[in-house]
Amino acid sequence: MTKRHTNKQVETWRRDGGSLIQNLLSPEDVVACHKDMASFYAGRGQGKGVGQAVNLKKEGQIGIISGRQFKNFDDMPFDCSPALNLLALHPSVIALARDALGTQDVHLYQSHAWAKFTGETDYDQHFHCDYKNHTLTVPSEEEKRRTINIMIYLTDVTDSLGALHYVSKPESDSLVGIDDEMFPDEKYQHALKAFERSSAAPAGSAFAYGIDVYHRGTNLTEPNGYRYTLTASFKASGNDMIGWSAWPVTFLKRWDLIFDNATPDQLYCLGVPRPGDTFWTEKTLRQTKARWPNWDNTAYVTALR
Repeated sequence: MTKRHTNKQVETWRRDGGSLIQNLLSPEDVVACHKDMASFYAGRGQGKGVGQAVNLKKEGQIGIISGRQFKNFDDMPFDCSPALNLLALHPSVIALARDALGTQDVHLYQSHAWAKFTGETDYDQHFHCDYKNHTLTVPSEEEKRRTINIMIYLTDVTDSLGALHYVSKPESDSLVGIDDEMFPDEKYQHALKAFERSSAAPAGSAFAYGIDVYHRGTNLTEPNGYRYTLTASFKASGNDMIGWSAWPVTFLKRWDLIFDNATPDQLYCLGVPRPGDTFWTEKTLRQTKARWPNWDNTAYVTALR
């Protein structure tokens, strides 16, 4: 089945801003993508001191955001098999995005893989919202102008393995004066911590959350531990206030891994017109096929005829 989430989980996302969805991926999906992550990040988690947790916080400090936390943070496409490259476009992920945003026309505007290793740094962050690097304005109150981040777990994610912590929207909204703060001050940091929930869940699960939800990364403390995740961010087609990746900018990366294996529905989520769209002519089909020789354009040719 394409749909592996429930209506109740979507309603929880709309109400709370965050919803944990177990079994969004099959065990086969997880195994294939775990192998890709292990290959893609091979050797990166073997630096000096890796294996035992480190604490870089000052006394009383909840956490910080540092560049070191993003050392193993990469945008798609990835130089590995098609499995990881198509994970953000998995039919079950797209189905969740469509239901959450209330439209069939959704576009993937961001997807990144993230590997964390115990001891590589202190991963504890302070509470923050993500909308600063998704829009130049602020999150919309209209459903179709919202966005959804779907963090997919390719390993078991426990509290000792860096589970994301978050505060539900009703609880954060109860704190008077915090509404306009992307990075709340220390007073609000500790007030938020009193409400924080864990998103810990087994591999194959996903945590869906909004860009207006207060959340923070937490430290990996399990000796020799690691955490593999992939995040897929969707918006409704035509929502020009939201952006992150301009996919054509990365044209030198392995886009053939995606074009050669994606369905028309998956390619549409990247901005490629569907079969039957007026964009497709004999010339544009011929040129696109020349660019991606192994692309299966049968559906597009059939629709043109």
